Amino acid sequence: MKEFKKGDHSWFVHDRFGMFIHFGLYSLPARHEWIQRFEEISPENYQKYFNNFNPDLFDASAWAKAAKNAGMKYVIFTTKHHDGFCLFDSEYTDYKCTKTPYGKDILRQVVDAFRQEGLRIGLYHSLIDWNHRDFTIDIYHPLCKHPDKDKLNAGKNMANYREYLHRQTREILSNYGKIDILWYDFSYPGSEGGKGHEDWDSQNLVELIRSIQPEILLNNRLDLPGSGDIITPEQSTPENPIVDESGNPVVWEGCQTFSGSWGYHRDEMTWKSEKQCIDMLINHVSRNGNLLMNVGPNGRGEIDSRAMTRLEQFGKWMKYHSESIYACQAAPAEFKEPRDCRYTWNPETRKLYLHFMNWPSNYLILPDMQGRIAYAKFLHDHSEVQFAENNSSVLHGNLAVRAPANSVTLKLPTNAPEPVVPVIELQIN
Repeated sequence: MKEFKKGDHSWFVHDRFGMFIHFGLYSLPARHEWIQRFEEISPENYQKYFNNFNPDLFDASAWAKAAKNAGMKYVIFTTKHHDGFCLFDSEYTDYKCTKTPYGKDILRQVVDAFRQEGLRIGLYHSLIDWNHRDFTIDIYHPLCKHPDKDKLNAGKNMANYREYLHRQTREILSNYGKIDILWYDFSYPGSEGGKGHEDWDSQNLVELIRSIQPEILLNNRLDLPGSGDIITPEQSTPENPIVDESGNPVVWEGCQTFSGSWGYHRDEMTWKSEKQCIDMLINHVSRNGNLLMNVGPNGRGEIDSRAMTRLEQFGKWMKYHSESIYACQAAPAEFKEPRDCRYTWNPETRKLYLHFMNWPSNYLILPDMQGRIAYAKFLHDHSEVQFAENNSSVLHGNLAVRAPANSVTLKLPTNAPEPVVPVIELQIN
């Protein structure tokens, strides 16, 4: 395997929590970001969304403040999604926001606003482009079932599209200052009508990226093993830390949605609860991962009330519990997680954070922890948590239960504290 130069991920594994933003023409029909493909809409019929794109309430600073207040430390913003519409002022196409009724460079405003709030900048750029004249019709293209598909493909030249892809990559990495992450999406090789590294010329694309922004973090979706800095599972949370072929932990980031789609979906009702969202953040960090939480602004450029409510709930929890997230990672194997709990670990401070996914009532036994804990407290109010060591007797209902040897028993209030997920900080000897 070729050795690729790697970006600097030191800040990334510290910050742990970012905002994903899917915004574009698909925000107007409000029926999923893949609407053009799902409903097999021709470019001619999709044009009405371009002609009516005018997010008059768009305020990049409001987005940035919402992210910061939620406890997020970086953003990944869509420069171009699969429909080919560009949210930046590209020299190489008229299919861009500056040619719509809105008329302004949205990426410029996003980059400036998020930097102003102290957040790092990441850019999502689709490898797919259903609008480009030379992008061949394949298994995911809106015209894949067109009866004259082969005839339509006859005049297309993917070499021209590759040049366009590389030129636009140079634009977004050269014209908007320091970019911390480049997040490509996506490759689908190995099947008839699929596309992979040869279609993107991934080898030269990576070299181009590193020549412009040497420290940038690159995700793993170019179909080029070894070229990515970040593994990016989507809509799933691994049960264990992700490791490479040698069993070594890798840097990973799970991207998740509040509901079932990435773009604004007016009628989608399967929204995750506050508890589910907080649980996801904890689960990711406890398995050595970052959480990239998506919002899909509506056609007027606003983050709708449902998403704003969840962001505010993240912020409320993070106000008191961010110490258990930032700079934290999976706990060493010597610390065995109790049932219905998750540990995160800060190796610099030697603090172990115990997250209660379900409240146990009265007490909790921590196995093999005798002599390990110097002090214990709840994070939300810094109230002391008393504990007893080794064969201590605890009352379970009307029965006295003796804890196992070498264990520690935390003495807990009968009723769960107020936070949706309470956290105890354990100072380790």
